[in-house]
Amino acid sequence: MSSADQGAILAIDAGTTGVTALVVEHDGRIVARGYEEFSQHFPQPGWVEHSPEEIWQATLESCRSALSSYDAGRLRGIGLTNQRETVLLWDRETLGSPRRAIVWQDRRTADLCTRLQDDGHEARVRELTGLRLDPYFSGTKLMWLAEHEPHTWALVESGRYAIGTVESYLIARMTRGTYHVTDVSNACRTLLFDLEAGDWSEELCELFGVPRDALPELVPNWGELATTDPTTFLGLSLPISGVAGDQQSALFGQTCFDEGDSKCTYGTGSFILTNTGSSVQRSDALLASAAWRAPDGTMTYCSEGSIFVTGAAVQWLRDGIQVVGSVAESEAVASTVTDSGGVVFVPALTGLGAPHWDPQARGLIVGITRGTTRAHVVRATLEAITFEVRDVLDVMPRLSSLRVDGGAAANDLLCQLQADQVGVPVERPTVVETTGLGAAFLAGLGVGLWSSTDDLRHTWTLDRRFDPASDRTEPDAAHARWTRAVTLAQGWAE
Repeated sequence: MSSADQGAILAIDAGTTGVTALVVEHDGRIVARGYEEFSQHFPQPGWVEHSPEEIWQATLESCRSALSSYDAGRLRGIGLTNQRETVLLWDRETLGSPRRAIVWQDRRTADLCTRLQDDGHEARVRELTGLRLDPYFSGTKLMWLAEHEPHTWALVESGRYAIGTVESYLIARMTRGTYHVTDVSNACRTLLFDLEAGDWSEELCELFGVPRDALPELVPNWGELATTDPTTFLGLSLPISGVAGDQQSALFGQTCFDEGDSKCTYGTGSFILTNTGSSVQRSDALLASAAWRAPDGTMTYCSEGSIFVTGAAVQWLRDGIQVVGSVAESEAVASTVTDSGGVVFVPALTGLGAPHWDPQARGLIVGITRGTTRAHVVRATLEAITFEVRDVLDVMPRLSSLRVDGGAAANDLLCQLQADQVGVPVERPTVVETTGLGAAFLAGLGVGLWSSTDDLRHTWTLDRRFDPASDRTEPDAAHARWTRAVTLAQGWAE
């Protein structure tokens, strides 16, 4: 039977700056795609918000675009993946949202985190969740809403408003409010989830003041989890059969099914995940998360290094200071010089994540001279991404290779610089959209398009392998300059 005869999966990747829809067939090929951006809102310095309605409309438009060139009647199911720690409220009846979503990049809760730390809660929160008290996660965002918008929060407590991350909201919209669900890979990033118990924690809900009844029901990562309502979702009645947060979805899409398998996704931020099997591995510098839960309840965990700003730094070059006309142009511009000319850019535009964990850090460009050109600044930006990834890998077990994906993985110069920095080969798959691909794989398992993870391994193919430079002198010297600059950037907003 050909892959076309077996049907396909519609994968929806609801990212930080836009929504991508992919149609994925049985052999792992992406045969149709659509994309729609949505607005970024910055009400105050350090605050980042999204309009839930704009996310929903971008979802509809990207799916409509993908299906304009593919027969929707061949679809077997829908996979959904999403930016994780962004938190939304919506009316259970009307599905309208009373306010914009607070995005994972948002730093407004830094003082709340400090307060909780000063009150002695850090150790217990880390013990239960595998996370840190950092503005990155959803729990303090909800705590902030309760304290600063009490009229809105009263409707959460009364049961009228639901709480959820992006996938929960989209499932509610796609099913006309019938389902309020999430999975462990998203739940474990809220600060409200007991990682070893695999369930919402009453203790944590009490600490953050979040009513458990407002939270979504936990479901496996694949299976027939919900069904779309055709009057709401493009006339389609299909099972939503796979769901995962974007980074765990990319780990799945890279077929990192064995303990020790690792991947790095270059997106708005960059995220290095290692499959840790059935055990929760704790670390001061890294996070422990749920990777996925099978329909039989079996949990797989992962260790994660979360870097907040990588691709967003290149977008800032384009939109903020306008030194490149497009993100794709960055490789060509950076390639016009052989190095950064001593310029170092620390892109702590929303603080620093792993392994430094400093929400008060701010962006910094140092080493500028009269001879500095825009090409040096652009190259310094690409180098910064590789330095940030190296900092995370330096506190992880030694790897034999690193699988990469995400939009910036298409940048050959970046991949080569990354290999030189980490000292191991960088492997780029033929399909770098592995976040969406992972959602498709999960959904396909859920409806039987693929029979097992072993079946999925055969879909992964290598596009290019980047071997590191044999001489480590210059990469190490460049990284030493970076380390000095990071020290200068830390604590800047205090």
